[in-house]
Amino acid sequence: MKQALVNLRSGEVIVDDVPPPVMKGEGVIVENHFSVISAGTESMLINLAGSSYIGKARQKPDMFMKVVELAKKQGPITAYKAVTGRLDKPEPMGYSCAGIVTKTSENSPFNKGDRVACGGVGYANHADMVFVPKNLCVKVPDDVSLRDASFTTLGSIAMQGVRNADVRVGEKVAVIGLGLIGQLTVQILKASGCEVFGIEIDTKKIELGKKLGLDDGCSASAENIESQAESFTEGVGFDSVIITAATRSNEPLELAGKISRKKGRVVLVGLSGMEIPRDIYYPKELEFVISCSYGPGRYDPEYEEMGHDYPIGYIRWTEKRNMESFLKLLSQKKIVLDYLISHEFHIEKAADAYELISSKTKKPYMGIVLTYDTKKDPSKKFEVEGTKKKTHKGDVNIGWIGAGSFATTTLLPAIKGMDGISLVGLSVGSGASSKSTAKVHGFRYVTSDHRELLKDKDIDAIVITTRNSTHAKMAIEAIEAGKHVFVEKPLALSIEELKGIEKAHKKNPDVILQVGYNRRYAPLTLRMRDFFKDRKGPMMIFYRVNAGKMPSNSWVYEDREGGSRYVSELCHFVDFCQYMIGSPIIDHHYFKVDHPALSVKESKENIAMTLKMGDGSLASIVYNTVGESSTSKEFAEIYCENAMARMTDFRQLELIRNGRTKKHKDLLKTDKGHRDEIIHFIKDIRNGKNDLMEHVRTMKVILD
Repeated sequence: MKQALVNLRSGEVIVDDVPPPVMKGEGVIVENHFSVISAGTESMLINLAGSSYIGKARQKPDMFMKVVELAKKQGPITAYKAVTGRLDKPEPMGYSCAGIVTKTSENSPFNKGDRVACGGVGYANHADMVFVPKNLCVKVPDDVSLRDASFTTLGSIAMQGVRNADVRVGEKVAVIGLGLIGQLTVQILKASGCEVFGIEIDTKKIELGKKLGLDDGCSASAENIESQAESFTEGVGFDSVIITAATRSNEPLELAGKISRKKGRVVLVGLSGMEIPRDIYYPKELEFVISCSYGPGRYDPEYEEMGHDYPIGYIRWTEKRNMESFLKLLSQKKIVLDYLISHEFHIEKAADAYELISSKTKKPYMGIVLTYDTKKDPSKKFEVEGTKKKTHKGDVNIGWIGAGSFATTTLLPAIKGMDGISLVGLSVGSGASSKSTAKVHGFRYVTSDHRELLKDKDIDAIVITTRNSTHAKMAIEAIEAGKHVFVEKPLALSIEELKGIEKAHKKNPDVILQVGYNRRYAPLTLRMRDFFKDRKGPMMIFYRVNAGKMPSNSWVYEDREGGSRYVSELCHFVDFCQYMIGSPIIDHHYFKVDHPALSVKESKENIAMTLKMGDGSLASIVYNTVGESSTSKEFAEIYCENAMARMTDFRQLELIRNGRTKKHKDLLKTDKGHRDEIIHFIKDIRNGKNDLMEHVRTMKVILD
């Protein structure tokens, strides 16, 4: 299928052939008929992508500081690989489209053949087909065309701005900025019974607004704006001012304050400077509100990805209900889009559409619609040009499932150029970045259906780097297909899933299964193990993890997706201790922090755990998210027979015995064993060795 993508290194927009998306939870697969370019948002992304490294850092200082912190903790080479890995993945464009449902999840409120409007960054893209979660998809009334319905997400942005203005019938409202969102805002305000005044640099847009119901307006450059506003409001000032302009200047915010009435409300929908002038806002006791995208639910994975709706009695207007409300206004002819559509391009000409909105051209535009072929049968599998290479006898042929951040910035770069393996097929649920990832890393073909890899007789082993919730299911499918399996941690999210893996493996005992516990293969881990190789007595291990905080709405905290950080991360350190001591865990205890200052989630990820091994050794793990973020993340001390090893972040190591100290420090990078774990996996396949029970014991400790 065709999809519009932007190269994050150059800012170039391309239209590429990629595999179609697959169902990823509760939602629908939609065959697009139309989608709309959001000129403001999408041109910002293109400009950011096209800027230099310094330019990107200036525009995204928060992301730049994260790179700096990563370089401090794990070395500049590690940070550089993370950045370049991310830039190698093109970004999908678009977030507002409409089409026909071709497939639904179980218990879906939609049926095959439904006409729907879709929203959401990363979902409602400019592509022949899209997967959209159920809360970001609404049915289109029969009397609304799919072309008009493709504006629904943009319409809901305008709708949310009006809701935040909290207008009443008969109130006078000013709209600053009469671009596409501004023109939609005008029509929604008129449908709400308001008198509307428009302010815009381009006077032609004021005239367009008057065709759509605007009562009056003036140029943003006019010297008498305030007197015109005073005349329109009969000397009172505007009840509300909605800013839909796109500028980094502070002028819209200042102007809004000047023309507002006392105790009025200023709502920011677009992009503007946000230095609120106290001398203007304070005397009037103005209320300033930032309108968040298409409404409540935006940026909440529980709502958008998991499909958990908000009770209507508590939150009347969610993003989905805003989308439905906009479509109803279209159906009632209270919003007209014919005047707002200035251009239509076929998806194959999407690059021309983006050229139109770039700063390189001065041609006027308003609403830009992309159209699609609707009779094509998209292929699930694509050969990748220029990646075929000679294979050697004895190579292990790899099929790879998942191309998220970890896979593309850590694991795939770590094994680049490795002898003894051949990367054959790559399966990614969303085709947006699949071909570029495949080309960068040398896969022969890409597919959106991982079962294509399982059916491929040339593939010997499957690597699974998808979200935690899929690990056990995909591992079982691969085992049953007779493929060796490398699966990222955690191996499972429940005891039931773990039992399912054991059951499948008993039927195919020759299959090698390895879990991504990379720390046991790190060079410094092997140095420490060698240091204590002749020990006779017990070991004592203290392992401290200063994990740092994650966003509270991360998918990791969703039980069905991530299983919590306790499950997804602590298994690493349990495995490290078990491997270092070389004896099975026979008992374990843990305590979580119980304090009113911490939420339930935070309590569960601030724990102290003790492990007792079969040879009498003990290990203590302290995992916390309340520490100072600038200090080391991982620190371990190992004591045994008058000797000690001290390791910090897999970059620094001290080995102390008989008063003599050996030191190691790597200033450039951190090596946590990601390359060596794949080397070990390949060796195990050739030697027929299986560490499955060690991995099972580790997960039982975590899931107990």
